[in-house]
Amino acid sequence: MISVSRLIKSFSHALRGVRVVFKNEQSFRLQSFAAVAIVLFAIWFRVSVFEWIVLLLLIGLVLTLELINSVFERIVDTFKPRIHPIVRDIKDIMAATVLLMSLVALVIGVIIFSLRLF
Repeated sequence: MISVSRLIKSFSHALRGVRVVFKNEQSFRLQSFAAVAIVLFAIWFRVSVFEWIVLLLLIGLVLTLELINSVFERIVDTFKPRIHPIVRDIKDIMAATVLLMSLVALVIGVIIFSLRLF
């Protein structure tokens, strides 16, 4: 049986995690503000249902990768000092993962919105 109090507690922990990352990670704040801007543009330009799905999936992917990146940074900082070369590599690879997905999302967003502008 589902315990409502445990479910509420789980959501509370998850929202706390989002607040922690939002407060401490500039890149997550930037991506979050970009997500809000994209949603506002999508409303303004009245994108199709399919385009909404694509945009929301991309927003979710980028923000999720940003959260995962934050987790990796905290984990590797716990086990090894920041100056260790492998720690630097792990952090750079995770940052590259977020950057790559962000660029893909940007290109897709430009394609979707440019169809409305031109």
